[in-house]
Amino acid sequence: MYQFILLSAGFLGLCLGAVLGYYARQSIARKKADIIETTLQKKIDEVKKESEEIVSKARETANQIIEKTKIESSAQKQEIFRAEKLLLKRENLLAEKTNSLEEKEKEFQGNVEKLKEIKNNLEEMKQKAISDLERISECTRDQAKKEILERMEQVQEKELMEKMRKLEESGTEKYERRAKEILALAIQKYGLSQAQEITTTTVNLPNEEVKGRIIGKEGRNIRVLEKVTGVEIIVDETPEVVVISGFDPIRRQIAKISLEKLIEDGRIQPARIEETVKKVESEIVSQMKDAGEKAVYDTEVIGLDPKIVQLLGRLRFRTSYGQNVLLHSIEVSHLAGAIASEIGANPRIARKAGLLHDIGKAVDHQIQGSHTDIGMKILAKFGAEKEVIDAMKSHHEEYPAESLEAVIVQTADQISGARPGARKDTLDNYLKRLEELEGIATAFTGIEKAYAIQAGREIRIFVKPEEVDDFTAKKLAKEVASRIQEELRYPGEIKVTVIRESRIIEYAR
Repeated sequence: MYQFILLSAGFLGLCLGAVLGYYARQSIARKKADIIETTLQKKIDEVKKESEEIVSKARETANQIIEKTKIESSAQKQEIFRAEKLLLKRENLLAEKTNSLEEKEKEFQGNVEKLKEIKNNLEEMKQKAISDLERISECTRDQAKKEILERMEQVQEKELMEKMRKLEESGTEKYERRAKEILALAIQKYGLSQAQEITTTTVNLPNEEVKGRIIGKEGRNIRVLEKVTGVEIIVDETPEVVVISGFDPIRRQIAKISLEKLIEDGRIQPARIEETVKKVESEIVSQMKDAGEKAVYDTEVIGLDPKIVQLLGRLRFRTSYGQNVLLHSIEVSHLAGAIASEIGANPRIARKAGLLHDIGKAVDHQIQGSHTDIGMKILAKFGAEKEVIDAMKSHHEEYPAESLEAVIVQTADQISGARPGARKDTLDNYLKRLEELEGIATAFTGIEKAYAIQAGREIRIFVKPEEVDDFTAKKLAKEVASRIQEELRYPGEIKVTVIRESRIIEYAR
């Protein structure tokens, strides 16, 4: 019971406390609300005050802007007024100028009409003057014009030819002098003794009895020797001498050495002859290799394929117009190198091309084609330089010269071939060349006679004085020289001399 009372008292106290707390909380909330409302009211008053100030300031600023805009608008109006006034003034000036130009144009048109009238009058006067001149001179206008042009052409052509002659003489003398100095220096640097090759070789015998042993029983030995060597053995009445005849120098050399060995050995019989010839053929191959290596060493040409050196050695036994081809190639190499050094070309290329320019002659009897084309193929096959091939292929003018070294090799080849005693020519070829030279000269009009003299080094032409004057004679000499240069092939140079002679003969009786 006591506990119940305590619980009831506690519950009542709790309820009373809750009621009192509620009312106390409500009282506190009202007080806070009053405070907040008062604060908000103050804030609102402050905002209104600030807004009124901002609006006032904005009105003042707007008034200032409006005043400024009015001032600027007034200034722009004044500027526009001044511009309109200036434009009006310019428009008036343009109108005045336009009127002035129209007046000048009318005046110009009047002048043009006057000029046309004057021109027509002048043309009529010109035509009348031409008609009067044609009537007086009995010559038409075209004929007079043609005659004047022909006379002017003759006068100008003579003057031009005279100036060209003077320039050519001065320039030719200068360059010829320098060219002669270079060629003379190159020739002096390498002077090769010349000895013509012939198609026969002699073998000296120790006594006359050896002739019978060479012939053998019923001519057996000499027939075998001629068969295996490919030459002709001539045993005549010349004491202690046997002549070996043949156009192949290699075969002649093999036959000579074989015969000398057989005579030294004393055993001359068919089997021994064949054995000796085979052995000598091997020795000749070795000699050709040595000759090629010596030529390469002598000319200081390096980097050649051994096959090229071997072919070069074959030229030791090859001749051209009686001139030994290997010696000729060595000489051309030295001359080309010397000339190249003097004029600033490549001496190495010039020497190499000079040495190899006739390499095709080593096998030209075995391969079809010119020795130049064969040589080009050989050099290309064995890896020779393109510059060397280009320099050697034009030494006979079969191909145009593509480099300075090509011209040098061609010049050196002609120098070597033109040395006194270097080459020989057949009588038929010599006479044919002279006939061709005279035939070219006599083909021109106005020629009376033409003679090739100085072994074909000079052509003298006698012209008809009544048909060819001095001026035409100079022109004729140049044309003949050009024709010879185009149509003939010759070493060195050919001098063309034109002779115009007038003879007047009278008799006193």
